[in-house]
Amino acid sequence: MSLPALSQTIIACQLCPRLREHCSTVSRKRKKEFAGYEYWGRPVPGFGDPRARLLIVGLAPGAHGSNRTGRVFTGDASGDWLYAALHQHGWANRAISRSPDDGLALNDCYITAAARCAPPQNRPTRLELERCRPYLKAELALLSSVRVVLALGRIGWEHWLRAAGWWDRLGPRERPRFAHGHEASMPDGTVLISSFHPSRQNTNTGRLTRPMWHDVFRRVRTLLPAGPPPRVSPSDLPV
Repeated sequence: MSLPALSQTIIACQLCPRLREHCSTVSRKRKKEFAGYEYWGRPVPGFGDPRARLLIVGLAPGAHGSNRTGRVFTGDASGDWLYAALHQHGWANRAISRSPDDGLALNDCYITAAARCAPPQNRPTRLELERCRPYLKAELALLSSVRVVLALGRIGWEHWLRAAGWWDRLGPRERPRFAHGHEASMPDGTVLISSFHPSRQNTNTGRLTRPMWHDVFRRVRTLLPAGPPPRVSPSDLPV
C-alpha cells in the first residue's frame, strides 16, 4: 500500500461510532467563528514528505482544527505552534497552515497522530486508540527513512512505542520514559524524543513555553542536518 492509498483507507474508516458521531455533530453545529466554513468531518490522514527522516506523532485532530480543515495540526493554536517551529527550523516552507490548499510543503518531515478522529474532550478511549493503531503501524512501514521520532504528549509517545513494537519487546524498566525533551536511542538506531503537546492546556498555563518548545526542535536539527529545499510530494496534495 502507498501513502496516498493508506490516506484514502483512513478517510473512509468507520470503526469507532462514538468518534464518528462526535465529528459529525461538531461539523454540523460548528464554532461561531467558523460558521461559514465547510467542515471536513472525517478521519484525518497523516501529511508530509514520504522520504522524511523526522516523524512527528501527536494525539488526535482538534474538533475545530483538523476536523474542520482535513489536514493534521492545521487551523488551531496547536498547529500554529507546530508549523511555526517547523518553518523556523527548516522543515516547512510556511509558518502557518490554515487549509490543505494553502501551499504548505514539508521537507524531510511527516506528521501523524495516534487517533484520526476528533474525540470528545480530546480523550479517545483505549479501545479507540487500539482500533486506530494499525494505521500508524502501516505508516511506519511505509516511512522507511525515519531516523528521529518526536512524540507530542504521553499518548503520542506510548502509541508510537506500541505501533513500532517496542512496547512489547522492551520491559517496563527498559522502555524510554516520557518527559519533555527526553531523548532515547532505540535498539534499531531510531532516536525517540518526547515533548509536552502544544495544546492550550500546556501553553496557556506555562507548562510548555516557547523556549522549551524550540529547544526540542534545535536538538532534532542537530541530529538531522538540513537537507534540500522543501518539495511537494504526492502526500502533500489535497485529498
